[in-house]
Amino acid sequence: MSERPSSGLVLVGHGSTLNPDSSAPTFQHADEIKRRRLFAEVHCAFWKEEPGLREVLRMVECQDVYVVPNFISEGYFTETIIPRELELTGHLTRRGSKLIKYCEPVGKDYRMTDLLLHRAREVAPSVDPGRSSLLIVAHGTNLNERSAEAARFQAESIRAKKLYAEVSEAYMEEAPLIAKWMENTSQPNVIVVPFFIADGLHSYQDIPVLLGIESDPTGAASQNQVFRRNPYELSGRKLFYDGSIGTEKLMVDVILDTVERFDEQHRSALVT
Repeated sequence: MSERPSSGLVLVGHGSTLNPDSSAPTFQHADEIKRRRLFAEVHCAFWKEEPGLREVLRMVECQDVYVVPNFISEGYFTETIIPRELELTGHLTRRGSKLIKYCEPVGKDYRMTDLLLHRAREVAPSVDPGRSSLLIVAHGTNLNERSAEAARFQAESIRAKKLYAEVSEAYMEEAPLIAKWMENTSQPNVIVVPFFIADGLHSYQDIPVLLGIESDPTGAASQNQVFRRNPYELSGRKLFYDGSIGTEKLMVDVILDTVERFDEQHRSALVT
């Protein structure tokens, strides 16, 4: 992307009071963007840890500020929590001398499909896709249908490419349930990619138990081991389990594309 030497970037994550790994990808991507020197300032802000959402804009000296939600999909946090905490009035908010540009969540980027395929090939490089089932795993919830929309869209997009024998989304809290993966897949190889921003409690504790590759939730110190024991042999089938998509280094380019796309979509409003 082109340099924006007069602009600041705020990358917003969920964060966690229980799991320090939740914010790690957001900080890592911010550090890489700083290294590229594309913005005058780069800051992180979180809902559940410091620096918090309510104070971050006071930390930004630039008058032109991009806010990018490091979230997989639109929903309660991107539509309610972040705008409320940052006191945003829409995609463009003028507050005093500042112009705040509220971008889409990174998960809406068209290249997320390519990143999911990249992770699937990376975790199972020698496996024949024609004899494999690919599962895109998300949280899912009956309280907010948008929680499952992003995973469903990605599964449909990959299925249309006809690269794998089977492609499906699977959820922790709604059907099709990840706990029933053996019933819902038929191929000898099953590749599971969590469609989450961070390797938090869900990806290295909850999901491994639901998959049957762990009997009890593992501690944070052993999270890397969960992803390094591939393949798992279960009932005569091989299961490959990868880390969350949001930890992928290529996510930095997705974040930068999200900024570029914002300017393209709001060019007329920015000119006036």
